[in-house]
This record gives sequence, structure tokens and C-alpha cells, in this order.
Amino acid sequence: MSSSDSLISVFDLFTIGIGPSSSHAVGPMRAARMFLAMIQDRKLVPSVQRLQLSLFGSLALTGRGHGTDRAVLLGLEGEQPETVEPERIPKRFAEIQQSSLLKLGNEHEITFSVDRDLIFESAKSLPLHPNGMQFTAFGDNHQILLSKQYYSVGGGFVIEENGEPPASARVTVPFPFTSAADLLQICGERLIPMSEIVLQNELVLRSLPEIQEKLDAIWTAMQDCVRRGCTSQEAELPGGLHVRRRAAKLYQQLCDHPENALRDPLTVLDWVDLYALAVNEENAAGGRVVTAPTNGAAGIVPAVLHYYDRFCEKRSPDGIRRFLLTAGAIAMLYKRNASISGAEVGCQGEVGVACSMAAGALTEVMGGTPAQVETAAEIGMEHNLGLTCDPVKGLVQVPCIERNAMGAVKAINAARLALRGDGQHKISLDRVIQVMRRTGADMLDKYKETSRGGLAVNFTEC
Repeated sequence: MSSSDSLISVFDLFTIGIGPSSSHAVGPMRAARMFLAMIQDRKLVPSVQRLQLSLFGSLALTGRGHGTDRAVLLGLEGEQPETVEPERIPKRFAEIQQSSLLKLGNEHEITFSVDRDLIFESAKSLPLHPNGMQFTAFGDNHQILLSKQYYSVGGGFVIEENGEPPASARVTVPFPFTSAADLLQICGERLIPMSEIVLQNELVLRSLPEIQEKLDAIWTAMQDCVRRGCTSQEAELPGGLHVRRRAAKLYQQLCDHPENALRDPLTVLDWVDLYALAVNEENAAGGRVVTAPTNGAAGIVPAVLHYYDRFCEKRSPDGIRRFLLTAGAIAMLYKRNASISGAEVGCQGEVGVACSMAAGALTEVMGGTPAQVETAAEIGMEHNLGLTCDPVKGLVQVPCIERNAMGAVKAINAARLALRGDGQHKISLDRVIQVMRRTGADMLDKYKETSRGGLAVNFTEC
């Protein structure tokens, strides 16, 4: 047994929350809730007369389209992404706008002007990450009672201004790893799959029944999200881009003509497309989704997991749990050694990582060796390198929704390629993660979730 620096749990990477963005909505809501907790812990709530909220960089540039403004205000009122009712968010935000009143912690009402007190600093960035924010609470005579900076670093993760995760836990785990090479070495020495490594580490934090229950809850939430997306009666997504929802119509077409599967074996890909579209349309609508590892890429893992559950002969409930654990292991490598933030490295850090996770996970549950799992994960990222994050109008709709469908199909193909091989390949997963990080650093900021480049500025409304 040896120490691990602040263990990343699989349940940090798969969290049940709200759309449309993990870095722009989930993270900021958590940061606002953390700031509220500090005010409450210091018993400052009755003394607060005014709040000023400043959003910087990418949060400022695409925050309105990504729901950051709504998220921070409801976080200050005490809401959390895991429990807030999605339907409540736009209604409550409209009430705050109209009344200019905010209920701090849902107990202390203060005057708050969305136009004056919520500041979008689009020309400025804080030093540690493009997704920076600052909360300041004032008392009488404009006295600063508390001021704090936070960063939403992707996937709903939040770090404080000192660069540390809040309440960072240093725990001892049986199988610490920081690289794919570490994972493969442990697998070889212990003769266990990657999913078992993650499971044994998780047992330090939770009992086996609790882990199984939480994994099953994630899968249930993914299924519920697909079901809602397939049956939604809404014609268009919100935000003014007038993107029509397609999942419900595609679902009906597939159900009405099951005979097509006999004539066209690629009909299975239509189902994979459907699962991904359904999730990301729900995400774009601000609905309940599972961050996997981000919201912008939330459709890929569920789509591939649905493919496994519906179309693969080897499917089993235990296989679903092992799929999620393996996907989590791969995500941990990217989180530690690169980034899962579109604002930091582009969409390769979101769709690319999700594709890599799903490819490796599918390979394991289909009977692949650890070397084949590593190969599949590498293929999944290698062919997403350089993918930009350029959402039109700052909305998580175009090209984000279709990009998830493409990423899911690519993940399945990566797994099939790996399963046909022997696990030997020229470029390791660790090397491709390094290249992804460097590519993200070299990428111009206008291609990293700022809506100032790429498709975002080459779109003409008809």
C-alpha cells in the first residue's frame, strides 16, 4: 500500500447533474455553493448587503449560452447540481432578474442586479485557468467581508485560488497509478483487469455494495436521460439558434421499421447515433445528465454502453459496472496528465477523452486484454487530436450534439480494431495523452470554448 495524491474517484468523473455544460454550469454552481458555505461558516450571512460576481475568460465569453449566469445565482441560493430541479433554474433566474432580489442561502434576501452585479470580464483571464470566477461579499459602507476566486477546470471539478481542490483528500490505496504504463504493469503482475484496479482503490472510500449501488445509479440515470431524449415533445432547443430536436423522430423511425435491421446491418449505428443525440439534446436543453467526463461529451459513454447492453452477446449487469470502472480509469489518466476542459485544450479534451474512455471500456467488457484496452483508448484519442471547441453562439448544440454521435461510433470502431489486434502498437496511450496536452497548449485560444473562431464565426443564420 502506498500514498496517492488526492485520489480521483470514479464518482468524481461520473456525476449526475444538469446541462448544458459541466465546466460552465455544474462547476460554477458548485463554486458558488462553496462560497456560500464559507459565508455561512463564518456567520456572515446577516451582514451581507451586496454581492459582486465576476466571470473571466471563457466563462465570460460563452457563459450566457452555457448557463453560467443562472448556475452561479442558484448556487448562491443553496442549490447543487446533483439535486436542483432542472425546470426550476430558468424560472428562478427570471424571478431574480425581474425582482432584483437574491436569497443568499435561501434565507437572507439582498438586492442583486443581474445587469450590474454580475460582470462578464470577456477581455480578462485569471492566472490559473480560462474558466475563472471571483465572488465578493460586501457589508455596510462597501466593506469587503469576503472575496474568493475559483476555477472550473472541466468535468464539474473546481479548484480554489491556491490551485488546490477544496478539502483535498490524501488517501492510501492498494494500487496507485498515474500512467497507462502503471496500469498495465499492475494488470500484468496481479493478473487482474483495469476495472478491478479501480474497484480495489474505490473500496478504500466505500463498501462494495455502496460502490455497486452508485454505479447502478449512474447507469439508471444514463438510461433515463436517453429515454427522455427519445420521447421529448419539444420541437426546438432553447437559446435562439432554432436547432430542432431529432432524437424523438429518429427513435420513432427505428421503432416503426425494425425490418430495416435485416436489410441493413449498419442500422445498429443508427441506434448508437440515437442514444448519443438523445443525451446531448437533453443536455442542451438544461436537463438531467451524467457528466462523462464532461457535459459537452456526455452522450458518448452512454451511447456505447447502450450499444453493449443491447447488441453485444456478452452483456451483463457486472459488465456494465466494469465498463464504467474501466472508463473511469482512462479518464483519470487524462485528468491527471492533461485536461478534460474544452476551455483549456479544446474539444479533444471532451469528446476526445470520452471517445477514448468508451473505446477502452468496451474493449474490456468484450473480453479484451489490458493491452488491447490500452490500444483502444489510444486509438480513440489519436483520431481526435486537435479537435477544436467552437460552439456556435456559445450554445452546446452545434457542432456539439452531432459530435457526440460521431465520437460514439468512433469509439466502437476503435474497440473493434483493438480486439482484432494483439495489443501491440507504435504509439502508447501515455504518449498520445502528452501529445494531446501539448496540442491543446499550442491551440489558439479562439478555438477553445470562446466562440471566437472556427464554426462559431463561420455561421450565417438564414
